[in-house]
Amino acid sequence: MPQNEICSPQSILDEKGQPHNFGWSKHPDFIYDTSLLYVPRHRITESDRYIVHTPTHMVIFEIRDDGWLGHMGISVISLRDKKRSTQIYSTVIPMGSYQMPPSSVSGSSRWRRKNGFLNFICMEEGVKIIKADIQKFGRHRSLRGALILTPQAGPQSLVTNQPWRGGKKAFRYSQCSPWFFTEGLIQVGSTEIIFTRGNAWGIFDWNRCVRPKADIRYWAAACGHSGGRLLSFCIGYSGADSSQGTENGFFIDGTLHKLEQVTFHIPMSNWLSPWRFTSNDNRLEMTFYPHQERIDRGGLFFHNSARRQVCGFFSGKVQLDDNSIIEFQHLTGLTERSKTQF
Repeated sequence: MPQNEICSPQSILDEKGQPHNFGWSKHPDFIYDTSLLYVPRHRITESDRYIVHTPTHMVIFEIRDDGWLGHMGISVISLRDKKRSTQIYSTVIPMGSYQMPPSSVSGSSRWRRKNGFLNFICMEEGVKIIKADIQKFGRHRSLRGALILTPQAGPQSLVTNQPWRGGKKAFRYSQCSPWFFTEGLIQVGSTEIIFTRGNAWGIFDWNRCVRPKADIRYWAAACGHSGGRLLSFCIGYSGADSSQGTENGFFIDGTLHKLEQVTFHIPMSNWLSPWRFTSNDNRLEMTFYPHQERIDRGGLFFHNSARRQVCGFFSGKVQLDDNSIIEFQHLTGLTERSKTQF
């Protein structure tokens, strides 16, 4: 299936606010000008998410504005047992109050309340900083700390601009960068989670979109060392039209190897049994071994959302762009299905 690779800066909106220039890129070349968004603010979604992990823990940080309802959420997951702590703070009708930047490479996303804050900061040369101080996290504990996420030299991302079939002015502009080295410390109560370079990894998931009335999205990502190399991936699909650029790719030492369509074979009767993933071009065969899952739901006025997340480990093989085969075992990552209706 031919896909449209964007190799130079292109605006995702024309002068009338109509989305165009659909496709994919290895770099954040798309220009997202919010002054051209001629739609009601409650139809706009902006989200920044970081998924970081060590051999013992996974931590998920997210700031999300869905117009009618927004939230800041943090999950701390033990990869050694079935323990998990999650704290979500919701905001009614945020409508842009989080002031999330239109670019994934500059600016900051900030959530702040009297009982704490969460900041995502973009620095020079692709470095990201996460700062958190939550006074009440879980059962009468606190969570605080700071992480520095550093890319390899000259890394590539998977950036897509997709329309929705029949969805007037609806589009999804997304970026996934699943290859960060992570360093720092997160303290949850009396437990310290230490992130050291070469032993801790980070995934950056960034989305800006004008929503359709309803959508179901499947998404997965993982990263880590395999055979002495940094291997990572992001895969997914939704109701958006991916004919000009899918969200599917593997990264070897930060270099993208683009895939076409990927199918999630989910055991619907038991999501904690192994999943399979295959691609239509027969380049991917992968099995996901779930560890534990989390379900969250939200709703306000005409907004309803549900998300089912499962963390675990991926093993399989993928054919790269040069036709060589890479096999991998036990990559730590996350899968999810999210459903929204407005």
